[in-house]
Amino acid sequence: MANVAVVGAQWGDEGKGKIVDWLSSRADVVVRFQGGHNAGHTLVINGVTYKLSLLPSGVVRPNKLSIIGNGVVFDPWAFIREVTAIKSQGVDVSPATLQVAENVPLILPVHSALDKAREEARGAGKIGTTGRGIGPAYEDKVARRAIRLCDLGDEAVLKEKVDALLAHHNLLLRGLGAAEMKPADLLDPLREITPQVLPYASVVWKTLDELRRAGKRILFEGAQGSMLDIDHGTYPYVTSSNTVAGNAAAGSGMGPRAVGYVLGICKAYTTRVGSGPFPTELFDDIGELIGQRGKEFGVVTGRKRRCGWFDAVMVRQAIKTGGIDGIAMTKLDVLDGFDEIKVCVGYRLDGQELDYLPANAAAQARVEPIYETFEGWKDSTQGARSWAELPAQAVKYVRHVEELIQAPVALLSTSPERDDTILMNDPFQD
Repeated sequence: MANVAVVGAQWGDEGKGKIVDWLSSRADVVVRFQGGHNAGHTLVINGVTYKLSLLPSGVVRPNKLSIIGNGVVFDPWAFIREVTAIKSQGVDVSPATLQVAENVPLILPVHSALDKAREEARGAGKIGTTGRGIGPAYEDKVARRAIRLCDLGDEAVLKEKVDALLAHHNLLLRGLGAAEMKPADLLDPLREITPQVLPYASVVWKTLDELRRAGKRILFEGAQGSMLDIDHGTYPYVTSSNTVAGNAAAGSGMGPRAVGYVLGICKAYTTRVGSGPFPTELFDDIGELIGQRGKEFGVVTGRKRRCGWFDAVMVRQAIKTGGIDGIAMTKLDVLDGFDEIKVCVGYRLDGQELDYLPANAAAQARVEPIYETFEGWKDSTQGARSWAELPAQAVKYVRHVEELIQAPVALLSTSPERDDTILMNDPFQD
């Protein structure tokens, strides 16, 4: 049985939460391996909506172990707020069902303050950060000055690290014209939150190794999407971590052989939040209609998402760079009723045709999509749970997309409901 990694194959918001939740019925443990509480996953189960940001999507499943891996940047206050919210909806959450890697780096108030100050200073050149301190926290991790979850148990170490951290960050805040912070601004709230979060700390790499050796099925859950990857995305309009499946191993404390199957998630169209290039973006009534039907607003920020036609070139590139074995396509029902549907099959840049998205940011902003037009379908696909229930033209659309992206569609989602899913290939049985 293959352990499975689930990653976004576009710019995030592809519906990973529902797919991970659906797959978690076949898994024993679900692991978040990168990102922070800037991620947003919506689950609809028996008519109840759960909105998750930091917690793994498997947390709403009984008798499953959920893990936040070391590759995540961890906001302890956001964590407790989310745990409290989920508990209020009747979900059992405790250190027995949810573990956090003891070596996970923390997101602190100084990080969000710096994040917001930097974004404000960029003016028209804003990257589109959520302002939650994700980037600065990752910077501290790489610069070896991060405060980690395990540090909360040692008052002397914590005070020393806070002093060193503020010596760096206050210089930046001062230069940006923002208010500086005192040690007490971090130490006091950390001392208050420590008794609530420290019980969840665990030696996650050891737990996962024991589970793997016992033959348990592990599901690795990514956040954001492949085109927001710090290396392979539309840089600099990207997130601050590696979102591709290769990070599932490093971000959880397991070796690369732990991941057997990589499932990429993509919508039947394309969306993006924030700034950055978007070759197939629609600025007309069709783009507006797709956004309304798909309820395209960010779970975390509430920001309206930009909408466009499916970009087969971009998804194919995500498949190649991310080692994706199969695709789960979501929101097919949003395309119901269109007379025609377009798919980007190539780019035109300065008179030259390209079959990939170039790395240069200026070139990315200039590429023009080359479209292939498909006949739409009038019958509804919403709620379909078998291939036979789909209109013929919808089947034709999915099959041709498979050819264009050079990967099979393993799952097809036809509504936000957990069971409205068509399974072609079970990743755990691959």
